[in-house]
Amino acid sequence: MDDYLAVNRLNWDERAPAHAESPDYGFDRFVADPAHLSTVVRFDQPLLGDVAGLRGLHLQCHIGTDTLSLARLGATMTGLDLSPASLEQARRLAREAGPDVDYVEADVYSAPQALGGRTFELVYTGIGALCWLPDIERWADVVDALLEPGGRLFLREGHPMMWAVDDGHTDVLALGYSYFETPEPWDEDEPGTYVATDVEFEHNRAISWNHGLGETMTALLSRGFEVTGFVEHRSVPWDALPGRMVKGELDEWSLVEHADRLPLTYTLQARKGR
Repeated sequence: MDDYLAVNRLNWDERAPAHAESPDYGFDRFVADPAHLSTVVRFDQPLLGDVAGLRGLHLQCHIGTDTLSLARLGATMTGLDLSPASLEQARRLAREAGPDVDYVEADVYSAPQALGGRTFELVYTGIGALCWLPDIERWADVVDALLEPGGRLFLREGHPMMWAVDDGHTDVLALGYSYFETPEPWDEDEPGTYVATDVEFEHNRAISWNHGLGETMTALLSRGFEVTGFVEHRSVPWDALPGRMVKGELDEWSLVEHADRLPLTYTLQARKGR
């Protein structure tokens, strides 16, 4: 396998400016309205609760709209991402819209070293993040290292059942990919991106993995975490299965037919032991 970090960094670096200019991320709304929050964080709020005063870290923060939203809810936020182009956009948004956010460039597995041993009261991992990591056990080690005793993990992620569906079929829900983590990644070359843009990209290769729910939970439990919440959702914040979905509230997409047959995302919360 090629260096997955280099391949994926090229992919995200090229897409970051287009994402920042897309109406789907809504940079202009953040600048115009100091109370505006990303649709992702607004979806998370009922389960997220009050984060005011917490020292928070957003892993794989991309262009920072969710990170800034958490800061607007009163958390003192740090964002971490492997893409310098993404962080350039995130820093621009923080300058123009506020409040301040500390951004650090690093991949997830290098986060403890890049952050100089700092620990946090909240680690937040946004949606569409874990799939870029080859080893969920190493991810759990990182979360354990970054949280202070009693600290809290908040994770909303694409459901491994959704990732396993072959999106090339529009008439049936067919499983075309592994539900479980495998040594071999999904190595795909696909043009375009998940937001509205007219930009044509050159770097279209992406390398990703799936992680089963049991694998993710067990990785946390085996490190002494207490799972404090788990909810499966019937919606996802992008058109994940084209031709079979409809957009609803908070720009969340759900299946047009038989929405109860497939979980699309999940929210997992856990607390580190004291």
